[in-house]
Amino acid sequence: MDSSFSTLIRTASHQQHVEAETSTFMSDLLGGGLGVDAYARYTEQLWFVYEALEAAAGRLAADPVAGPFVRPELLRLASLERDLAHLRGADWRTGLTALPATEAYAARVRECAEEWPAGYVAHHYTRYLGDLSGGQIIRDKAERTWGFARKGDGVRFYVFEEISNPAAFKREYRDLLDGIRADDLEKQRVVAECKRAFALNTAVFRALGEEFPLSA
Repeated sequence: MDSSFSTLIRTASHQQHVEAETSTFMSDLLGGGLGVDAYARYTEQLWFVYEALEAAAGRLAADPVAGPFVRPELLRLASLERDLAHLRGADWRTGLTALPATEAYAARVRECAEEWPAGYVAHHYTRYLGDLSGGQIIRDKAERTWGFARKGDGVRFYVFEEISNPAAFKREYRDLLDGIRADDLEKQRVVAECKRAFALNTAVFRALGEEFPLSA
């Protein structure tokens, strides 16, 4: 039986992962029931989370725990901003607002980045490996639903141009998790933080679902 930390972290947070993926908002969005404005609003919320993640990346690059996970080929903020310029226009920043749930999510990411590098890894893992996996489903649906150019403006967030082999990259990332510098108690804390990350993400979906209820 595989008892590696990467397996533990994946299996222990499976329920929270499913809850996030099957939220009403995401189901409605991917089912084509919501308009492009809902997709744009979701993209705006992602900006706040990734701004928190990536603002700390430079400082944490030398950290013995978080440093190995800070990989420039993963960075998403520039792509997000290009998508938002396409979705909202050149002055997209002027109308950018975070939902309270998004503010809470980004605040927790910043807190971990400043005080607990292993906790930052938990958020890093849930976001970036999710983008490399399920994020590709969102990209495909968005291209087909709203007519974005394949891997072009509007969906660049989901396009990892510097990762030619996502499967190999994910294996390498999981190897890093297996070798994380943490004792068993700390690993349990990281697992708990992964669950918290998924819960924070689900709360954002819930808030978006309230803002964009599917018409009966």
